[in-house]
Amino acid sequence: MQSPRRRRGEAKLWAALQKAEEHRVKAGENTGLKESINPAFIPLWDADAGHKLAKGGRSSTKSSVISAALVEKKMENPMANIVAMRQYDNTIHRSVYSQITWALRQKGVADQFRFMTQPRQIIHKEWGTGFYFSGAVDPDKLKSLKIPEGYVSDLWFEEMDSFSDEAAIDTIEDTFIREQPPGGGQVTVWGSWNPPRNPYSWINEYVEKHRDDPDYFIHHSTYLDDVKGYNSAQILRKIERYKENDPDYYLWKYKGEVIGMGDNVYNMALFHRLGSLDELDSDKIVGLYYAADTGHQVSATCCLCAGLARSGKLVLLDTYYYSPAGKVAKKAPVDLAKDLHAFISGTSARFSAPIKKRTIDSAEGGLRNQYFKDYGLRWDAVNKLRKADMVDAVHDLLAQGRMYYLDIKSIKRPDGSLIHANDVFISEHRRYEWDPKTLLSKNPGVLKSDDHTCDALQYMVVDNARKLGVRV
Repeated sequence: MQSPRRRRGEAKLWAALQKAEEHRVKAGENTGLKESINPAFIPLWDADAGHKLAKGGRSSTKSSVISAALVEKKMENPMANIVAMRQYDNTIHRSVYSQITWALRQKGVADQFRFMTQPRQIIHKEWGTGFYFSGAVDPDKLKSLKIPEGYVSDLWFEEMDSFSDEAAIDTIEDTFIREQPPGGGQVTVWGSWNPPRNPYSWINEYVEKHRDDPDYFIHHSTYLDDVKGYNSAQILRKIERYKENDPDYYLWKYKGEVIGMGDNVYNMALFHRLGSLDELDSDKIVGLYYAADTGHQVSATCCLCAGLARSGKLVLLDTYYYSPAGKVAKKAPVDLAKDLHAFISGTSARFSAPIKKRTIDSAEGGLRNQYFKDYGLRWDAVNKLRKADMVDAVHDLLAQGRMYYLDIKSIKRPDGSLIHANDVFISEHRRYEWDPKTLLSKNPGVLKSDDHTCDALQYMVVDNARKLGVRV
Protein backbone atom coordinates (compact mmCIF):
# COMPACT_ATOMS: atom_id res chain seq x y z
CA MET A 1 0.00 0.00 0.00
CA GLN A 2 1.34 3.45 -0.90
CA SER A 3 2.00 5.90 1.92
CA PRO A 4 -0.15 9.07 2.10
CA ARG A 5 2.97 11.17 1.42
CA ARG A 6 3.78 9.24 -1.77
CA ARG A 7 0.17 9.45 -2.96
CA ARG A 8 0.23 13.23 -2.41
CA GLY A 9 3.51 13.47 -4.34
CA GLU A 10 2.15 11.49 -7.28
CA ALA A 11 -1.01 13.56 -7.30
CA LYS A 12 1.05 16.74 -7.40
CA LEU A 13 3.19 15.38 -10.23
CA TRP A 14 0.08 14.37 -12.21
CA ALA A 15 -1.45 17.82 -11.73
CA ALA A 16 1.78 19.43 -12.91
CA LEU A 17 1.88 17.22 -15.99
CA GLN A 18 -1.69 18.17 -16.80
CA LYS A 19 -0.80 21.86 -16.50
CA ALA A 20 2.25 21.36 -18.73
CA GLU A 21 0.09 19.69 -21.38
CA GLU A 22 -2.37 22.60 -21.25
CA HIS A 23 0.49 25.06 -21.77
CA ARG A 24 1.80 23.08 -24.74
CA VAL A 25 -1.63 22.94 -26.38
CA LYS A 26 -2.17 26.64 -25.75
CA ALA A 27 1.21 27.48 -27.31
CA GLY A 28 0.43 25.31 -30.31
CA GLU A 29 3.79 23.51 -30.02
CA ASN A 30 5.23 25.97 -32.52
CA THR A 31 8.27 27.02 -30.53
CA GLY A 32 10.41 23.87 -30.53
CA LEU A 33 14.01 24.86 -29.88
CA LYS A 34 15.67 21.79 -31.34
CA GLU A 35 14.80 22.91 -34.85
CA SER A 36 16.56 26.22 -34.25
CA ILE A 37 20.00 24.86 -33.34
CA ASN A 38 22.87 24.23 -35.72
CA PRO A 39 22.72 20.67 -37.14
CA ALA A 40 26.20 19.86 -35.85
CA PHE A 41 24.77 19.81 -32.31
CA ILE A 42 21.96 17.31 -32.94
CA PRO A 43 24.14 14.34 -31.81
CA LEU A 44 24.90 16.18 -28.56
CA TRP A 45 21.21 16.96 -28.01
CA ASP A 46 20.12 13.35 -28.70
CA ALA A 47 22.89 11.51 -26.84
CA ASP A 48 21.74 9.22 -24.01
CA ALA A 49 25.03 9.44 -22.11
CA GLY A 50 25.01 10.56 -18.49
CA HIS A 51 27.75 13.09 -19.27
CA LYS A 52 27.53 15.40 -22.28
CA LEU A 53 30.77 17.33 -22.76
CA ALA A 54 30.69 20.21 -25.25
CA LYS A 55 34.14 21.62 -25.91
CA GLY A 56 35.31 23.73 -28.79
CA GLY A 57 36.23 27.14 -30.07
CA ARG A 58 34.76 30.46 -29.08
CA SER A 59 31.53 31.54 -30.82
CA SER A 60 30.54 27.97 -31.71
CA THR A 61 27.07 28.49 -30.07
CA LYS A 62 27.58 25.48 -27.75
CA SER A 63 26.35 27.33 -24.64
CA SER A 64 23.25 28.49 -26.46
CA VAL A 65 22.54 24.93 -27.57
CA ILE A 66 22.86 23.60 -24.02
CA SER A 67 20.58 26.29 -22.60
CA ALA A 68 18.01 25.51 -25.32
CA ALA A 69 18.18 21.78 -24.57
CA LEU A 70 17.73 22.38 -20.84
CA VAL A 71 14.73 24.68 -21.36
CA GLU A 72 13.11 22.18 -23.72
CA LYS A 73 13.65 19.39 -21.21
CA LYS A 74 12.31 21.50 -18.36
CA MET A 75 9.08 22.33 -20.16
CA GLU A 76 8.50 18.62 -20.80
CA ASN A 77 9.17 17.70 -17.16
CA PRO A 78 7.33 20.02 -14.75
CA MET A 79 8.90 18.63 -11.58
CA ALA A 80 12.46 18.72 -12.96
CA ASN A 81 15.07 21.20 -11.73
CA ILE A 82 18.29 22.22 -13.44
CA VAL A 83 21.37 23.41 -11.53
CA ALA A 84 23.77 25.58 -13.57
CA MET A 85 27.19 26.46 -12.21
CA ARG A 86 30.24 28.59 -12.83
CA GLN A 87 33.36 28.51 -10.72
CA TYR A 88 32.82 32.08 -9.50
CA ASP A 89 29.52 33.65 -8.42
CA ASN A 90 30.23 37.01 -10.05
CA THR A 91 30.31 35.42 -13.52
CA ILE A 92 26.90 33.76 -13.30
CA HIS A 93 24.54 36.58 -14.27
CA ARG A 94 26.14 37.36 -17.62
CA SER A 95 26.60 33.72 -18.57
CA VAL A 96 24.38 30.82 -17.54
CA TYR A 97 21.61 33.00 -16.07
CA SER A 98 21.44 35.12 -19.22
CA GLN A 99 21.67 32.05 -21.45
CA ILE A 100 18.71 30.35 -19.76
CA THR A 101 16.74 33.62 -19.87
CA TRP A 102 17.42 33.85 -23.62
CA ALA A 103 16.29 30.25 -24.20
CA LEU A 104 13.08 30.75 -22.22
CA ARG A 105 12.26 33.77 -24.35
CA GLN A 106 13.06 31.87 -27.53
CA LYS A 107 10.71 29.14 -26.36
CA GLY A 108 8.02 31.73 -25.68
CA VAL A 109 7.49 30.68 -22.05
CA ALA A 110 9.42 33.37 -20.13
CA ASP A 111 6.16 34.82 -18.79
CA GLN A 112 5.54 31.56 -16.92
CA PHE A 113 8.62 32.08 -14.73
CA ARG A 114 9.74 34.33 -11.90
CA PHE A 115 13.27 35.70 -12.39
CA MET A 116 15.14 36.25 -9.13
CA THR A 117 18.66 37.47 -8.46
CA GLN A 118 18.93 37.06 -4.66
CA PRO A 119 19.40 34.14 -4.74
CA ARG A 120 19.71 33.59 -8.48
CA GLN A 121 16.82 31.37 -9.46
CA ILE A 122 14.32 31.16 -12.31
CA ILE A 123 11.22 29.40 -10.95
CA HIS A 124 8.01 28.39 -12.71
CA LYS A 125 5.11 30.31 -11.20
CA GLU A 126 2.80 27.29 -10.95
CA TRP A 127 5.11 24.31 -10.68
CA GLY A 128 7.52 25.76 -8.13
CA THR A 129 10.45 24.16 -9.97
CA GLY A 130 13.00 25.61 -12.36
CA PHE A 131 16.61 26.70 -12.69
CA TYR A 132 19.08 27.21 -9.84
CA PHE A 133 22.45 28.94 -10.23
CA SER A 134 25.52 28.72 -8.05
CA GLY A 135 29.23 29.42 -7.87
CA ALA A 136 31.50 26.58 -6.81
CA VAL A 137 34.52 28.07 -5.08
CA ASP A 138 33.71 25.80 -2.14
CA PRO A 139 32.08 22.62 -3.56
CA ASP A 140 31.17 21.39 -0.08
CA LYS A 141 28.85 24.38 0.43
CA LEU A 142 26.69 23.20 -2.45
CA LYS A 143 25.45 20.45 -0.16
CA SER A 144 23.35 23.11 1.56
CA LEU A 145 21.62 24.19 -1.68
CA LYS A 146 17.95 23.47 -0.95
CA ILE A 147 15.56 22.64 -3.77
CA PRO A 148 12.10 22.48 -2.17
CA GLU A 149 10.08 21.04 -5.05
CA GLY A 150 10.70 18.20 -7.50
CA TYR A 151 14.02 16.60 -8.34
CA VAL A 152 17.30 17.50 -10.06
CA SER A 153 17.37 16.32 -13.66
CA ASP A 154 20.46 18.11 -14.99
CA LEU A 155 23.73 19.76 -13.90
CA TRP A 156 25.50 22.25 -16.16
CA PHE A 157 29.15 23.18 -15.64
CA GLU A 158 29.72 26.23 -17.83
CA GLU A 159 33.39 27.12 -18.48
CA MET A 160 34.16 23.73 -16.96
CA ASP A 161 37.91 24.22 -17.35
CA SER A 162 37.83 27.04 -14.78
CA PHE A 163 36.84 24.61 -12.00
CA SER A 164 39.81 23.57 -9.89
CA ASP A 165 40.06 19.92 -10.95
CA GLU A 166 38.17 16.70 -11.63
CA ALA A 167 37.82 16.04 -7.90
CA ALA A 168 35.81 19.27 -7.51
CA ILE A 169 33.50 18.19 -10.35
CA ASP A 170 33.06 14.77 -8.75
CA THR A 171 32.21 16.32 -5.36
CA ILE A 172 29.50 18.48 -6.92
CA GLU A 173 28.15 15.62 -9.01
CA ASP A 174 27.87 13.37 -5.96
CA THR A 175 25.80 16.02 -4.20
CA PHE A 176 23.11 15.98 -6.89
CA ILE A 177 23.10 12.45 -8.34
CA ARG A 178 22.56 10.83 -4.95
CA GLU A 179 18.79 10.75 -5.51
CA GLN A 180 17.51 9.04 -8.65
CA PRO A 181 14.96 10.93 -10.76
CA PRO A 182 11.46 9.38 -11.01
CA GLY A 183 10.92 6.55 -13.46
CA GLY A 184 14.43 5.15 -13.16
CA GLY A 185 16.05 8.00 -15.07
CA GLN A 186 19.45 9.58 -14.51
CA VAL A 187 20.81 13.05 -13.80
CA THR A 188 22.48 14.37 -16.94
CA VAL A 189 25.75 16.22 -16.41
CA TRP A 190 26.61 18.85 -19.04
CA GLY A 191 29.99 20.52 -19.47
CA SER A 192 30.93 23.36 -21.82
CA TRP A 193 34.27 25.10 -22.27
CA ASN A 194 36.99 26.30 -24.62
CA PRO A 195 39.99 23.96 -24.27
CA PRO A 196 43.11 25.45 -22.62
CA ARG A 197 46.22 25.55 -24.79
CA ASN A 198 48.15 23.46 -22.25
CA PRO A 199 47.76 19.76 -23.17
CA TYR A 200 48.43 18.86 -19.54
CA SER A 201 45.62 20.99 -18.17
CA TRP A 202 43.31 18.83 -16.05
CA ILE A 203 40.33 19.34 -18.36
CA ASN A 204 42.28 18.17 -21.42
CA GLU A 205 43.43 15.08 -19.55
CA TYR A 206 39.85 14.57 -18.31
CA VAL A 207 38.63 14.40 -21.91
CA GLU A 208 41.27 11.87 -22.90
CA LYS A 209 40.52 9.80 -19.81
CA HIS A 210 36.83 9.49 -20.71
CA ARG A 211 37.06 9.45 -24.51
CA ASP A 212 36.14 5.74 -24.74
CA ASP A 213 33.74 5.71 -21.78
CA PRO A 214 30.18 4.99 -23.01
CA ASP A 215 28.75 7.19 -20.24
CA TYR A 216 30.53 10.23 -21.74
CA PHE A 217 29.52 11.85 -25.03
CA ILE A 218 32.31 14.22 -26.12
CA HIS A 219 31.43 16.83 -28.73
CA HIS A 220 33.71 19.36 -30.42
CA SER A 221 32.43 22.43 -32.28
CA THR A 222 33.74 25.64 -33.82
CA TYR A 223 32.28 28.85 -35.20
CA LEU A 224 32.35 27.16 -38.63
CA ASP A 225 29.50 24.91 -37.42
CA ASP A 226 27.21 27.94 -37.24
CA VAL A 227 25.29 27.48 -40.47
CA LYS A 228 22.18 29.15 -39.04
CA GLY A 229 23.91 32.54 -38.95
CA TYR A 230 23.85 33.27 -35.21
CA ASN A 231 27.29 34.89 -35.41
CA SER A 232 27.21 38.40 -36.82
CA ALA A 233 29.23 39.57 -39.80
CA GLN A 234 31.14 41.78 -37.37
CA ILE A 235 32.38 38.87 -35.22
CA LEU A 236 33.25 36.88 -38.35
CA ARG A 237 35.38 39.79 -39.61
CA LYS A 238 37.06 39.92 -36.21
CA ILE A 239 37.83 36.20 -36.33
CA GLU A 240 39.40 36.64 -39.77
CA ARG A 241 41.68 39.33 -38.30
CA TYR A 242 42.75 36.87 -35.59
CA LYS A 243 43.39 34.25 -38.27
CA GLU A 244 45.54 36.66 -40.27
CA ASN A 245 47.43 38.28 -37.39
CA ASP A 246 48.09 35.29 -35.14
CA PRO A 247 47.28 31.87 -36.64
CA ASP A 248 48.23 30.02 -33.46
CA TYR A 249 45.86 32.12 -31.37
CA TYR A 250 43.13 31.58 -33.97
CA LEU A 251 43.60 27.79 -33.90
CA TRP A 252 43.38 27.80 -30.12
CA LYS A 253 40.59 30.28 -29.47
CA TYR A 254 38.34 29.76 -32.45
CA LYS A 255 39.12 26.21 -33.60
CA GLY A 256 39.47 24.93 -30.04
CA GLU A 257 42.76 23.17 -30.76
CA VAL A 258 45.21 22.37 -27.95
CA ILE A 259 48.30 24.01 -29.42
CA GLY A 260 50.67 23.80 -26.44
CA MET A 261 52.37 26.59 -24.50
CA GLY A 262 55.67 27.06 -26.35
CA ASP A 263 58.61 28.83 -24.66
CA ASN A 264 58.14 32.53 -25.33
CA VAL A 265 54.91 33.95 -24.00
CA TYR A 266 54.32 36.49 -26.77
CA ASN A 267 54.85 36.71 -30.51
CA MET A 268 56.89 39.91 -30.72
CA ALA A 269 55.85 40.51 -34.33
CA LEU A 270 52.45 41.51 -32.92
CA PHE A 271 53.93 44.51 -31.08
CA HIS A 272 53.82 47.04 -33.91
CA ARG A 273 56.43 49.81 -33.96
CA LEU A 274 55.54 53.44 -34.55
CA GLY A 275 58.27 55.95 -35.33
CA SER A 276 55.92 58.77 -34.37
CA LEU A 277 52.25 59.36 -33.68
CA ASP A 278 52.01 60.95 -37.12
CA GLU A 279 51.93 57.39 -38.50
CA LEU A 280 48.46 57.02 -36.98
CA ASP A 281 47.33 59.67 -39.49
CA SER A 282 43.92 60.92 -38.32
CA ASP A 283 43.54 58.15 -35.73
CA LYS A 284 43.66 60.43 -32.69
CA ILE A 285 44.58 59.36 -29.14
CA VAL A 286 41.38 59.84 -27.14
CA GLY A 287 42.42 58.68 -23.66
CA LEU A 288 45.45 57.84 -21.52
CA TYR A 289 45.79 54.73 -19.39
CA TYR A 290 48.48 54.16 -16.77
CA ALA A 291 49.51 50.90 -15.12
CA ALA A 292 52.19 50.36 -12.48
CA ASP A 293 54.03 47.32 -11.17
CA THR A 294 55.88 48.22 -8.02
CA GLY A 295 58.81 47.12 -5.93
CA HIS A 296 61.02 48.69 -3.27
CA GLN A 297 64.08 47.00 -1.86
CA VAL A 298 64.76 44.44 -4.58
CA SER A 299 62.31 44.66 -7.47
CA ALA A 300 61.96 47.43 -10.01
CA THR A 301 59.05 49.84 -10.17
CA CYS A 302 57.63 50.67 -13.59
CA CYS A 303 54.70 52.61 -14.94
CA LEU A 304 53.33 52.41 -18.46
CA CYS A 305 51.57 55.27 -20.22
CA ALA A 306 49.41 54.02 -23.08
CA GLY A 307 47.04 55.87 -25.35
CA LEU A 308 43.82 54.42 -26.73
CA ALA A 309 43.23 55.61 -30.26
CA ARG A 310 39.81 56.26 -31.74
CA SER A 311 40.15 53.10 -33.86
CA GLY A 312 40.79 50.89 -30.80
CA LYS A 313 44.57 50.66 -31.18
CA LEU A 314 46.45 50.68 -27.87
CA VAL A 315 49.73 52.58 -28.18
CA LEU A 316 52.46 52.41 -25.53
CA LEU A 317 53.57 56.03 -25.38
CA ASP A 318 56.15 56.11 -22.59
CA THR A 319 57.60 54.01 -19.77
CA TYR A 320 58.84 54.97 -16.32
CA TYR A 321 61.31 52.44 -14.91
CA TYR A 322 63.31 52.52 -11.70
CA SER A 323 65.47 49.63 -10.50
CA PRO A 324 67.00 49.60 -7.00
CA ALA A 325 69.55 46.98 -8.06
CA GLY A 326 73.06 47.96 -7.07
CA LYS A 327 71.92 51.11 -5.27
CA VAL A 328 72.81 51.67 -1.61
CA ALA A 329 70.18 54.34 -1.01
CA LYS A 330 66.95 52.97 -2.45
CA LYS A 331 63.89 55.08 -3.15
CA ALA A 332 61.12 55.00 -0.56
CA PRO A 333 57.39 55.11 -1.40
CA VAL A 334 57.39 58.88 -0.93
CA ASP A 335 60.11 59.20 -3.60
CA LEU A 336 58.37 56.80 -5.98
CA ALA A 337 55.07 58.65 -5.55
CA LYS A 338 56.80 61.88 -6.61
CA ASP A 339 58.36 60.14 -9.60
CA LEU A 340 55.07 58.63 -10.76
CA HIS A 341 53.23 61.92 -10.33
CA ALA A 342 55.86 63.73 -12.38
CA PHE A 343 55.73 61.02 -15.03
CA ILE A 344 51.93 61.17 -15.26
CA SER A 345 51.83 64.96 -15.27
CA GLY A 346 54.51 65.15 -17.96
CA THR A 347 53.02 62.53 -20.28
CA SER A 348 49.44 63.78 -19.95
CA ALA A 349 50.62 67.27 -20.92
CA ARG A 350 52.83 65.96 -23.73
CA PHE A 351 50.18 63.80 -25.34
CA SER A 352 47.22 66.13 -24.68
CA ALA A 353 44.59 63.53 -23.86
CA PRO A 354 42.41 62.96 -20.78
CA ILE A 355 43.52 60.43 -18.16
CA LYS A 356 41.01 57.58 -18.06
CA LYS A 357 42.44 55.27 -15.41
CA ARG A 358 45.44 54.57 -13.21
CA THR A 359 45.90 50.85 -12.45
CA ILE A 360 48.26 49.31 -9.91
CA ASP A 361 49.14 45.90 -8.51
CA SER A 362 46.46 45.03 -5.92
CA ALA A 363 49.19 43.75 -3.58
CA GLU A 364 50.75 47.22 -3.41
CA GLY A 365 49.42 49.21 -0.46
CA GLY A 366 52.23 51.51 0.64
CA LEU A 367 52.72 53.41 -2.59
CA ARG A 368 48.97 53.63 -3.21
CA ASN A 369 48.43 55.16 0.22
CA GLN A 370 51.39 57.51 -0.20
CA TYR A 371 50.10 58.72 -3.57
CA PHE A 372 46.65 59.40 -2.18
CA LYS A 373 48.12 61.22 0.83
CA ASP A 374 50.31 63.44 -1.34
CA TYR A 375 47.99 64.07 -4.31
CA GLY A 376 44.47 63.04 -3.26
CA LEU A 377 44.19 60.61 -6.19
CA ARG A 378 43.40 56.91 -5.92
CA TRP A 379 44.88 54.20 -8.10
CA ASP A 380 42.61 51.36 -9.18
CA ALA A 381 43.77 48.04 -7.68
CA VAL A 382 43.58 45.43 -10.44
CA ASN A 383 41.51 42.30 -9.88
CA LYS A 384 44.31 39.85 -10.63
CA LEU A 385 43.54 36.53 -12.28
CA ARG A 386 45.62 33.40 -12.78
CA LYS A 387 48.79 34.27 -14.68
CA ALA A 388 47.73 32.22 -17.73
CA ASP A 389 44.39 34.08 -17.86
CA MET A 390 46.06 37.49 -17.60
CA VAL A 391 48.46 36.55 -20.37
CA ASP A 392 45.49 35.38 -22.45
CA ALA A 393 43.88 38.82 -22.15
CA VAL A 394 47.00 40.39 -23.66
CA HIS A 395 47.11 37.66 -26.33
CA ASP A 396 43.56 38.63 -27.30
CA LEU A 397 44.58 42.25 -27.87
CA LEU A 398 47.72 41.22 -29.78
CA ALA A 399 45.87 38.75 -31.98
CA GLN A 400 43.47 41.51 -33.00
CA GLY A 401 46.48 43.46 -34.28
CA ARG A 402 45.82 46.42 -31.99
CA MET A 403 49.02 46.68 -29.88
CA TYR A 404 51.52 49.38 -30.85
CA TYR A 405 54.50 51.04 -29.20
CA LEU A 406 56.10 54.40 -29.83
CA ASP A 407 59.79 54.01 -30.58
CA ILE A 408 60.87 57.18 -28.84
CA LYS A 409 64.49 57.86 -29.74
CA SER A 410 65.31 59.86 -26.64
CA ILE A 411 63.43 61.40 -23.76
CA LYS A 412 64.98 63.81 -21.29
CA ARG A 413 64.12 62.91 -17.73
CA PRO A 414 63.99 65.43 -14.85
CA ASP A 415 67.49 64.32 -13.78
CA GLY A 416 68.81 65.30 -17.21
CA SER A 417 69.37 61.76 -18.49
CA LEU A 418 68.46 60.76 -22.02
CA ILE A 419 66.96 57.28 -22.47
CA HIS A 420 65.17 55.20 -25.06
CA ALA A 421 61.91 55.27 -23.14
CA ASN A 422 60.17 52.11 -24.32
CA ASP A 423 63.25 49.96 -24.94
CA VAL A 424 62.94 48.30 -21.54
CA PHE A 425 59.32 47.33 -22.34
CA ILE A 426 60.30 45.63 -25.61
CA SER A 427 63.39 44.03 -24.06
CA GLU A 428 61.43 42.49 -21.17
CA HIS A 429 58.69 41.19 -23.43
CA ARG A 430 61.23 39.57 -25.76
CA ARG A 431 62.71 37.65 -22.82
CA TYR A 432 59.35 36.79 -21.25
CA GLU A 433 59.07 32.98 -21.06
CA TRP A 434 56.89 30.31 -19.53
CA ASP A 435 58.42 28.47 -16.59
CA PRO A 436 59.13 24.97 -17.95
CA LYS A 437 58.75 23.51 -14.44
CA THR A 438 55.09 24.56 -14.38
CA LEU A 439 54.02 23.61 -17.91
CA LEU A 440 52.75 20.23 -16.77
CA SER A 441 50.70 21.75 -13.97
CA LYS A 442 47.11 23.00 -13.97
CA ASN A 443 48.36 26.53 -13.33
CA PRO A 444 51.35 27.31 -15.60
CA GLY A 445 53.50 30.26 -14.61
CA VAL A 446 56.24 32.43 -16.07
CA LEU A 447 59.89 32.91 -15.22
CA LYS A 448 59.93 35.73 -12.67
CA SER A 449 62.88 37.77 -13.86
CA ASP A 450 62.79 41.24 -15.40
CA ASP A 451 59.06 41.00 -16.06
CA HIS A 452 57.84 44.26 -14.52
CA THR A 453 56.58 45.90 -17.72
CA CYS A 454 54.98 42.55 -18.65
CA ASP A 455 53.02 42.55 -15.40
CA ALA A 456 52.07 46.19 -15.84
CA LEU A 457 50.69 45.57 -19.35
CA GLN A 458 48.63 42.64 -18.06
CA TYR A 459 47.21 44.81 -15.26
CA MET A 460 46.28 47.50 -17.76
CA VAL A 461 44.55 45.13 -20.18
CA VAL A 462 42.68 43.14 -17.50
CA ASP A 463 41.54 46.25 -15.64
CA ASN A 464 40.27 47.86 -18.85
CA ALA A 465 39.13 44.69 -20.66
CA ARG A 466 35.71 45.94 -21.67
CA LYS A 467 37.02 49.27 -22.92
CA LEU A 468 39.78 47.54 -24.85
CA GLY A 469 37.43 44.96 -26.36
CA VAL A 470 39.06 41.86 -24.91
CA ARG A 471 37.56 38.98 -22.94
CA VAL A 472 38.76 37.93 -19.49
